[in-house]
Amino acid sequence: MTDISRLSKKIAAIAESATLKVDAKAKALQAEGRPVISYAAGEPDFSTPEHIVDAARAALDDPKNFRYTAAIGLPELREAIAAKTARDSGWDAPASQVIVTNGGKQAVYQSFQVLLDPGDEVIVPAPFWTTYPEAIRLADGVPVEVFAGSDQGYKATVEQLEAARTERTKVLLFVSPSNPTGAVYSPEETRAIGEWAEANGLWIVADEIYQNLVYDGVRAVSIVEAVPALRDRTILVNGVAKTYAMTGWRLGWMVGPADVMKGAANLQSHLCSNVNNIAQRAAIAALNGPQEPIERMRLAFDRRRKLIVEELNRVPGFACPTPQGAFYAYVDVTAALGKTFRGVTPATSLELADLILSEAEVAAVPGEAFGPSGYLRFSYALGDEALVEGVRRIQALLSE
Repeated sequence: MTDISRLSKKIAAIAESATLKVDAKAKALQAEGRPVISYAAGEPDFSTPEHIVDAARAALDDPKNFRYTAAIGLPELREAIAAKTARDSGWDAPASQVIVTNGGKQAVYQSFQVLLDPGDEVIVPAPFWTTYPEAIRLADGVPVEVFAGSDQGYKATVEQLEAARTERTKVLLFVSPSNPTGAVYSPEETRAIGEWAEANGLWIVADEIYQNLVYDGVRAVSIVEAVPALRDRTILVNGVAKTYAMTGWRLGWMVGPADVMKGAANLQSHLCSNVNNIAQRAAIAALNGPQEPIERMRLAFDRRRKLIVEELNRVPGFACPTPQGAFYAYVDVTAALGKTFRGVTPATSLELADLILSEAEVAAVPGEAFGPSGYLRFSYALGDEALVEGVRRIQALLSE
């Protein structure tokens, strides 16, 4: 009798999230009593600001929040998101073109579901967040990687993108600031890429979830602000998780052309209906309330950014460009590969990450999770003391 898989081929082919896998391993070791310091999770160590939590508490006293609401989101929240999009992305899109989702990850998933037919190609600049290729494949699309190394500041060029374009290319994924690298495209670079995409009739999925976490006076210019003609072919993805320290609240959104948002709304009505109303009320307070607590967190990230880059560049074999956004440092470790440390000679960044975890009790995510080998991602969204201690353990290990 033929052996039939218990899982569909599509689901069986999905790779586990590498960042969550490394973080889970680190937490398991910590639970065993080992003093592991983890740079794996992209999660602020700050508490959600109190005025946001207060709004959630107040929402619990209103029984209307215990009922079903519109699948696409509360009208007040969609208005607040539209105002933020106009303010930060330069697109005065109406609230009718906003859909509230269960985190930015769902918005990414739905974007590709509504845009792609089987075999459609999506150009994915690498290094990339580990979820993007899987979301594309789940929509029967084909991710096409375009790699930009540390020598390019981890930013792809128009020439590289054009070399990857084929007759099947439908979408360009554009992420600035980047996870995992923290790279921010300049206004000129963004405009050049946008004009290239517009000239070739491509759609854009722009993940802007880190747009407010930028440093050195840099501004992350939205691709629809740089090239307004793209607004009819772009979906913006965003959320409150990173900027407002609200990762566990699971509140994101997508903004796009009316017909595409109608399709996404139909999908969401069958997929999950409305996002938790308490989280939606909290997000309204986040977007419309005082922003001073957010600026304090950003300044703390900026301080940590400078500190971790300085310390990582003191590790033998490490080269870390200075990121201008997000809260990640992406280190080129190719010069450390092939050398022997405590009897182990790592040939890949995956092997190096395993060595560092076992010998220095420090968790970082290897480059294989985000594209080619030869890199390690360090999140500096953790306390200052642990941040320094972890890197110094690596310095000690790789200096032997």
